[in-house]
Amino acid sequence: MDAPAALARWRREDGGRLLASLIRLAGDIGDAEDAFQQACVRALEHWPESGIPAQPGAWLNTVARRLVFDRQRRSGELALADVESAAATSDDPDASGIADDRLRLLFTCCHPSLAPQASCALALRTLGGLSTREIARAFVENEATTAQRIVRAKLKIREAGIAFEVPSRAFLPQRLDAVLAVLYLMFNEGYTATEADTLQRPDVCAEAIRLARLAAESLPQEREARALLALMLLTHARRDARVDADGALVPLEAQDRRRWRQDEIAAATRLLDRTLAVPGAPGPYALQAAIAALHGAAATAAETDWPQIALLYRGLLQLAPSAVVELNAAVAHGMAHSLDDALAWIARIEASGALAGYHLLPAAQAELLRRTGDLPAALVAYDRALALARNAAERRFLMRRREESL
Repeated sequence: MDAPAALARWRREDGGRLLASLIRLAGDIGDAEDAFQQACVRALEHWPESGIPAQPGAWLNTVARRLVFDRQRRSGELALADVESAAATSDDPDASGIADDRLRLLFTCCHPSLAPQASCALALRTLGGLSTREIARAFVENEATTAQRIVRAKLKIREAGIAFEVPSRAFLPQRLDAVLAVLYLMFNEGYTATEADTLQRPDVCAEAIRLARLAAESLPQEREARALLALMLLTHARRDARVDADGALVPLEAQDRRRWRQDEIAAATRLLDRTLAVPGAPGPYALQAAIAALHGAAATAAETDWPQIALLYRGLLQLAPSAVVELNAAVAHGMAHSLDDALAWIARIEASGALAGYHLLPAAQAELLRRTGDLPAALVAYDRALALARNAAERRFLMRRREESL
């Protein structure tokens, strides 16, 4: 592997972790990003001649930290005599009790002074390593809006003097909703990549699950943190069956359920059961995990308890209404009760313009139309979905469905 490839791989797998550490060190996202980029440039200058270090992350960490300290020394924030000792100092856990840099900084980014979507977008960009296009897809909005959201969040942090300090443990729950939202969006991007040759990004899913597990362990009294972890595990357990030999997406009803990881489903279901046993109404992640558990419990697609799933989606719609949830609720209603009613419901969502540009809306329409036998209308919907879909695996599936409908 040459130096550019090694650096690209490292950035993809561990870049977020170093950036998180640098942001905490620099106290400023822009300064940390500059140091990170400069360290990468130096790696491309040195590695081809000196060889790729045995521990690329440690090499980059040392260079980037020195760059941060040099900038602080030049600005008078750090005395020259302190630079060497500061460079050798490792990060220590803070008052939050959270040892992981990325999770700690995630709680920092989700500052109550920032609007929830702004803090989510910023965290996904800096810590999740997602592109602006990928974040825009998660929010079902255009890229320009997302880019402006991220810029405004950075400006507000700088202008308001928001310190990059994790709140004490007692105040962590106040930021938990935003943290969980970031982790779920990050997991979803890994589960179905916005634009890639492959359907999934296993490294992104694994990191989202790791952070969700840490969050649940750090705040054991928070039911929704455990529910989100159960949801991720239940969903991720189907990963091997989601793509066929040609790399095309395999829809849920056509998946070979023998390839689902039953041990993971069983463990996640036990976690969900313990969560639901705690007195109180279930939250949005618990409802979604319950839906995933019903899919996981069905031995065949025909045995899926669609009426119960449709009921759960109705509850989710009341608890956490959004156009995407409404679309899912409409599909579940169609599977459980009436395809025509579901199509009428989706048409209303489409008319509202809330999901304009969201390829899963025409894809859902196409699938329901195919089931009703209206193949000409299904073809039109497949064409609209294909015009919007960017992931190669999803496009192969849509193309195949379209050909089957001719």
